[in-house]
Amino acid sequence: MPPLVKICGLKTPEDVDAAIRLGATHIGLNLYEPSPRYVDLKTAAELRKCAEGRVKVALLLVNASQIATAEALGKVRPDIVQFHGSEAPEWVAAVKRSIPAEVWKAVGLKDAGTLDRIRQYDGAVDRILFDAPAQAMPGGTGTRFDWSLLVNHRHSIDWGIAGGLTPANVAEALAATGAPLVDVSSGVESAPGVKDMDKIAAFLKAAGR
Repeated sequence: MPPLVKICGLKTPEDVDAAIRLGATHIGLNLYEPSPRYVDLKTAAELRKCAEGRVKVALLLVNASQIATAEALGKVRPDIVQFHGSEAPEWVAAVKRSIPAEVWKAVGLKDAGTLDRIRQYDGAVDRILFDAPAQAMPGGTGTRFDWSLLVNHRHSIDWGIAGGLTPANVAEALAATGAPLVDVSSGVESAPGVKDMDKIAAFLKAAGR
């Protein structure tokens, strides 16, 4: 089976339509304002409607307040809420219990100790997304982590990988990790926040979609 592929940080209906047409299984909408991929709630809701019934839509939140989280989920109604900050297991578990959507947690994979620490999310999330260790911007930095950390790791939660993936290295990343899902954002852009349809097509082809 080919891996699931999420194209994250889409900003326009044209981006959404192209990603779906080219074979993405998931798309991501970014509500983190400092990001060049940020969209407001109104736009996120419109893009979610554009994709409804065609692919799964993930809504990316970073350390959002309880009120902001509830408002975003109520207005956008995503298939997935992806927490990409320092959210505690107790908080994401509470969200998971209260909504009919999947809950994902992005985790910066720094070392083997990280793999031990993420067990605290067992039962609290539906998927762990391994990303590069946190930098000034949480995600979308084009930085990869050490894929060898995942070799022979026994996963207790569904998972995927992100961080520095490109059309040139995604096949290598999949071969190294056996990831069931890959997530790309900056690796398929011509400029920060500007998706490149040729790069998206090349990424999906290299990933086996």
